[in-house]
Order: sequence, then structure tokens, then C-alpha cells
Amino acid sequence: MTIPVILSGGSGTRLWPLSRALYPKQLLPLTGEKTMLQDTVLRLSGIDDCGPVYCVCNEDHRFLVAEQLHEIETDIGEIILEPAGRNTAPAAAVAALLVAGKHPGAAMLVLPADHVILDSAAFSSAVAAGMAAAEEGMLVTFGIVPVSPETGYGYIRASFSGETGNTVRPVLAFVEKPDRETAMRYLSSGEYFWNSGMFLFKAEAYLQELEVHAPEMLASCREALGKAVKDLDFLRLDAAAFGACPSDSIDYAVMEKTARAVVVPLDAGWSDVGAWSALWDVQQRDEEGNVKKGDVLVHDVRNSYIHATSRLVTAVGLEGHIIVETADAVLVASKERVQEVRTLVEELKRKERDEVVTHRRVYRPWGSYETVDFGERFKVKRIIVRPGAALSLQKHHHRAEHWIIVRGTAAISIDEKKITLGENQSTYIPVGTYHRLENPGRIPLELIEVQSGSYLGEDDIVRLEDRYGRL
Repeated sequence: MTIPVILSGGSGTRLWPLSRALYPKQLLPLTGEKTMLQDTVLRLSGIDDCGPVYCVCNEDHRFLVAEQLHEIETDIGEIILEPAGRNTAPAAAVAALLVAGKHPGAAMLVLPADHVILDSAAFSSAVAAGMAAAEEGMLVTFGIVPVSPETGYGYIRASFSGETGNTVRPVLAFVEKPDRETAMRYLSSGEYFWNSGMFLFKAEAYLQELEVHAPEMLASCREALGKAVKDLDFLRLDAAAFGACPSDSIDYAVMEKTARAVVVPLDAGWSDVGAWSALWDVQQRDEEGNVKKGDVLVHDVRNSYIHATSRLVTAVGLEGHIIVETADAVLVASKERVQEVRTLVEELKRKERDEVVTHRRVYRPWGSYETVDFGERFKVKRIIVRPGAALSLQKHHHRAEHWIIVRGTAAISIDEKKITLGENQSTYIPVGTYHRLENPGRIPLELIEVQSGSYLGEDDIVRLEDRYGRL
């Protein structure tokens, strides 16, 4: 059996303004109708004897991850919540401890949630080729057959004696990102592959190598898992134990040190979508070389990526540019300098701007809300509550709220009073009263909320009860 382990802990800052801290790139539909996380899981359909999916994610993303996995009817083994980011090696270690206990002898297929693979059949073929080596206790990584002298990737050097295709090859070395001249030499040699960050090995084999090469990390992960608690659909690792765990990648912690590392070449249209230019590379382009998403109109524009999410975006006389529009931010950049987007993100963080953390539409386990207007002492929100969902029973110290139902049915509690409202009906929530909003219907509930008061921050919420465990 093969147990997929999906690593979904990244924040994807280089794809700002679409990717935000609370809504990172793996949770976005960047290349099609499904999100990158969903595409990663659906790609597993070509893997023989594939077991339940284990997903390791950031605690802040847990409800979005769960919802997206349920949308595609995933057989979920466990959703593991990291209380802090510790890179890929500890995440895989916790998953390996679980898999070794629940599925002894199973192979783990460790996959980042934010990669693009255009040829799923070639991916499945490469996994099948590596399975025999994994069954023999080897630690398999997948090396991307390079198509250009890329300086933004690490490389894997493999033994080479004229083999082609998905032949398993011993790893000779892991190489850091090279300069262009060195990368060109790697490309022509046939011995080097881009390091994909995807792995296949038995859980027990990985744990054995951690015991030898990173025993402190393994001990911390064992403690964090031993003290973990079940929280609804999630497994919440112990914060203190996991926080004390050394932070390291699978490559550095194990693969560069073990004598059991092998590589399978993979030629499947792979990209880690590390920047806007990479997204342009993997998408269908028009006759002028442009990728256009949303309501876009251009004249004399070539080799550019233009993405509109909430309004018409127009451009004239550009070549090799990136334009990305969201409801609250616009990015314009030369395609050659998109790696510098991270500099903007760091500046936004320094200034404590909300645009780096979340979109104007904020997702919650019960649905979403979007701020449509605000000023001194007032804020207006559009709220959408999924069928059967409910907000927490809560109160506010500083604000009152007025709710106007525009679609669906609302079941509302205000202290001891319970009412049901339909379209075009409204109610008032005074300051300090406990209240709850539920959607008992079969269609989404939509309402306009008008807040007024001396302080309108989201932290002015006192929860008495919450079905999503957010007390």
C-alpha cells in the first residue's frame, strides 16, 4: 500500500497578491478549476493501491484544507496540525510515525501541495518505477529532467551509464543552486536533475534514518505526537514539544546523509510555481504569448500574465509583464524581476498591512465575510453562511450590529430570544448581548451586517460556545 502524505504548510509569498498568509497558493485555483491542493490529491488516482491521504498543514488553514479535501471526496487518514512551521523533515517524521503505527510496511509518497504536474500519467509511471526500490528500503526522490539552465533550483547528481526513462539511479550528490554557467554544464551532462522535493519511502526506513542522522528531531516529533489531541477532524500536535523540534528539510536532515538515497527521473511538465513567471510558463498562452485570466482587455501586449479577479483590467503596449489585480491590491512587475515580490511582502509585513495576511473576503469554517465599506465608528460586511452552518455564540464589548437578510433563512438567538428571519427582514444586536447566527436552510444564507461602535476589530469577540472548537 502507498500512503500519500501531502505537505501543505507553505505561505507562497512570491505569488502575492493572490497568495496571502491566511490563503496561500496551495489553496488557490491557479491553473484550473481545482485548487493546487485538490489537483495534488486527484493526481493520486493513477497510483496503484493508494491508501488514505495524510495531510500536514498550518493550524490557521485547517478549515480550508478540510473543506477542500471533502469537496473532492478524499479518503482522509488524518489532517495533522503544525503549531509552528518546522520545515519538511519534522512534518514527514510525524506522518511516518502515524503511518508506521497504522499501516505497517506501507510506503509513504511525500508530496508538496503546491506543485504543478501537467502529465499525470508520467508522474504515476515514475512512482511505479520507484516503488521496487522503496520496498527494498531505499529512500527515493524524484529528479526533474531539466529543460533549461535553471539557477533557481537545487540539483541532484545521479550515476549515469546511458540509462533513459524512469530508471532508478543512485544519488551521488545534492547540489545547491548554481550560477548560470554551472547550470548550463549540468544541463549538457545528463547527470543532473532539478530537485523536486517529492519522496517515496517506507515509513520505517525514514524513521530509521532519522534515528541515525537527526535523533533530536525524531524525539521531539515522538513527544509532540504522543501529547497530541484530537480536535474535531484534526490531530493537533503538542505546541511545546513541536516548537522545540529542530527545523530542517528532508534533504538536509536525511537525504544528503543517508547511503540509501536513489533518484527516479521525472519528465512530466513539473513546476513548483515559485513565482509569477513560472505560472506563465505552465499555462496556455494566446497568439501574442499572453496568459489572461478574468475580465482582461489588452492592445499591443505580448508575453505577459494578466489576472483580474474583481474588475476590468486593461493594458496597452507592454511586453514581458505581470499584472495581478485583487479587490484590495494590484501588482505590476517586469516578468524578469518577479522574485522581488517577496521584498514588497516584507515591507507590507513591516508596516503591518492587512493585505499581506488576508484578502478582503475572509473565510471561516461556517462560510465567509467581506468588508464592503468602513469608516470611523462603522463597518459594513457581506456575510455568507453555508447550509447547516452556524457562527459561534458570542458577544461584543464595543459594537452593536444590524443584520439585513438578503437571501435564505436565518435562525437567530439574542440572549434568550430566538427568531427566524427571511429575505428583506432585519434585526438589531445591542452591545453586550449574546447572539448566534445559523443557517437552517438548504441554500447559502446571505446578509448585510452593519457594525457601529467605538471599536470594530475582529478581536472584539467573546465566544461562549463554538462547534468548530475556536473558544
